[in-house]
Amino acid sequence: MKKLIIIFSSIAVILLLAGIWYWQTNYFSKGDIKLEILGPDEADVFEEVEYTVKYKNNGSVTMESPTLIFEFPEHTLAPGNSDDDPQFSRRQELGPDKVEDIYPGVEKTIAFKGRIFGKENDVKTAKAYLKYKPKGLNASYESSTTFSTKIKQIQISFDFDLSSKIEAGRDFKFSVNYFSNLDYPVANLSVKMEYPSNFEFISSVPKSLEKTEWDLPTLNKANGGRIDITGRLMGTAVKGRIFSAALGVWEDNEFVPLKEISKGVDIGQSQIDIFQRVNGSDNYTALPGDLLHYEVFFRNLSSDPFSQLFMVVKLNGSFFDINSLKSDTGQVGKGDSTIIFDWRNISSLGNLNSGEEGKVEFWVNVKSLDQNSNQKDFTLKDSVQVAQTSETFEIKLGTRLTISQKVLFNDEAFGNTGVVPPKVGEPTTFTVNWEAKNYYSNVKNVTARATLPSNVRLTGKFFPEDQSSKFTFDSQSREIVWRVSDGDVLPAGTGVNGVGPNISFQVELTPDASQRFKTAQIIGQAIIRGEDQWTNIDVEGADKAVDTTLPDDNNILNHSGLVQ
Repeated sequence: MKKLIIIFSSIAVILLLAGIWYWQTNYFSKGDIKLEILGPDEADVFEEVEYTVKYKNNGSVTMESPTLIFEFPEHTLAPGNSDDDPQFSRRQELGPDKVEDIYPGVEKTIAFKGRIFGKENDVKTAKAYLKYKPKGLNASYESSTTFSTKIKQIQISFDFDLSSKIEAGRDFKFSVNYFSNLDYPVANLSVKMEYPSNFEFISSVPKSLEKTEWDLPTLNKANGGRIDITGRLMGTAVKGRIFSAALGVWEDNEFVPLKEISKGVDIGQSQIDIFQRVNGSDNYTALPGDLLHYEVFFRNLSSDPFSQLFMVVKLNGSFFDINSLKSDTGQVGKGDSTIIFDWRNISSLGNLNSGEEGKVEFWVNVKSLDQNSNQKDFTLKDSVQVAQTSETFEIKLGTRLTISQKVLFNDEAFGNTGVVPPKVGEPTTFTVNWEAKNYYSNVKNVTARATLPSNVRLTGKFFPEDQSSKFTFDSQSREIVWRVSDGDVLPAGTGVNGVGPNISFQVELTPDASQRFKTAQIIGQAIIRGEDQWTNIDVEGADKAVDTTLPDDNNILNHSGLVQ
């Protein structure tokens, strides 16, 4: 009996030890499967991104019938152009026929490529799932992980060309400009607009969809366009009416914004009873030394006629050269700053019926700046009184905004190619340099623009490179636009005593047969515009068009510039 007990005890111990050994060698934990995604922390929009899914079996049990599922981030295109792979799916599933059993200690990697898109600083998250059955078990398990990539840069310019102040009830035009410097052609693009209340849409070029949306053609590198919108704002004087726009891509009937912009405008009330124009402009900016031609208009808004009226105009401001003041129909005393207009000399003052309008004129010079160098208030005021109605007007001495346009062949920025003078049918590249200067007062929303001839194209090279995001090109009108101040203020004195804001870009000219033995234009006149923060009106400057004579390239001697 004793022997039987010993035998059975030994067998039990052996079975227990075998069970422990079997359990240890077949123990399974989800932590044995290590699953991770490797990829870039940041990527440019539409940049091809490669995600590497890595998995490893750190346990002692074989994982059978594995299935790997990889989900690209939301808004991902196929690695090539989207049209190259119409079957591309964000969710990629690799079953047991493609993923082998995962034996203990085995590590595998699988790569997935795509192009992600969205707005700057958007975070795009990829996901991976691994399903499997531990050998010897009937239950299935799943491990998962994620990886995030931030969109760091979008090489697409998108901006408003819109004045900060609009007169109520008057038609005005503004533009939305766009330009791409991406290496990837962007298709299915649209622009969506949101207008402030009381905005009346009149027309647009190109035509819109429901007045708020425009479909754009495929946008290739160094190409762009412009949407011109005409409308009017109604209402009383108010600040901060907001215009908003979004540039985006349509994907699966969803509009995915790439860039969003907004700009506020103020509504101003027009002068109705009495108003004036100076040098033909409702918002003239005077400069020292100018000759000012005033036209003062008066309109009867009442239902009754007026008769035998006088108008008195008085000039106020030390910048007026009173000795130069003159009028063909008004009475001006020598050295006097007052002009009197009598109904006996002006028929509209003698009898002004309801709704009728009259006009008087006078001329005066603005003193030179050196005569008043200690002045800080560059304001010219005139007060006008007709019957019981009086108005006071101001003209501010505005800034001088200039642009220098130079075209060089011998330039170290890009290393131009071709021959000078150019030959028919052969391309020659040139470097165009723009430099802006602002003299007297702060200027906002400064843009420079010029037009390229039909046989001149942009190569996509810019210096400094960060300026390319402020550069747009309309392929139809051939107009290029550079946002000099990008909405910020360009301070008074910028560039006057040093180098101002500048950009260089490369163009390529291919002369045609009609230009043989003639000079060929490389770029049209450059025009710079901005909003003078002192005068609250637009100011501009210009520089000449440049042809193949290359007047600013001192390293090219004794050449006529005539196309060969």
